[in-house]
Amino acid sequence: MSQGIVIAISGKGGVGKTNLAALLIRTLSKIGSVLAIDADPDSNLPQALGVTANKTVGDIRENVSSSSSREVPDKQQALKRAVTEAIEEYPQFDLVLMGRPEGPGCYCAVNWVIRQVIDFRASSYDFTVIDCEAGLEHLSRLTTKDVDIMIVVTEPTKNGIMTAKRVKELSKELSIDFGKIIVVANKITPEAKPFLDKMAQENNLEISVYIPWDELMAQFDLEGKPAIKLPQESPASIAVGEVCREILSYFDSEPKIMIV
Repeated sequence: MSQGIVIAISGKGGVGKTNLAALLIRTLSKIGSVLAIDADPDSNLPQALGVTANKTVGDIRENVSSSSSREVPDKQQALKRAVTEAIEEYPQFDLVLMGRPEGPGCYCAVNWVIRQVIDFRASSYDFTVIDCEAGLEHLSRLTTKDVDIMIVVTEPTKNGIMTAKRVKELSKELSIDFGKIIVVANKITPEAKPFLDKMAQENNLEISVYIPWDELMAQFDLEGKPAIKLPQESPASIAVGEVCREILSYFDSEPKIMIV
């Protein structure tokens, strides 16, 4: 691919963002190189990917910010180098954890550097997948600026739909130019789909992909098994293939392999 595609996954807590991120990373890694970014302070993405990560940008940020100017003359350059070193490499993908949120001090400059590092590193990969924190804080702080694809995950509840609607509204209010917003409905049963469609229509939302309720995925969650280990033929895995096709179709990209 000629340039990297940056994909962010957003939505309220509990809708299945992290599991979707893990399955999306697995599928995209068969097409090209992937940088996975866990932007949620709870850092659940490593577990969903079946790996153990030991370094976070938050720790590095705090260490650099607390250092004296004599110890670190150029803190921004030091942070850039340190964040790059925080990226951990695995066979299918590379991973970086953002770690703790901002403290009481002013970290505006530090956050700016982090965004620059993400932009710099994203250009080195075919795909960058960002698992955003729950809620809308990442939008209000503009940490998802310059994202190509924003995937908004909802579930068949009014709160889920309203959060998805608010993400679209905030992106306009903050002048965030997402290339495309894809609304994905997760954990959908045949009984819930008509109710969800009605709510979506009433709130001017177009749902692009429906991920059905997957008993095996629910069992994985219960037992703490990595979502990335979900069988390729499972309903959730198949539906994530549809999400990938939505992403690639926006860029008129032809997948190098058959997405199933």
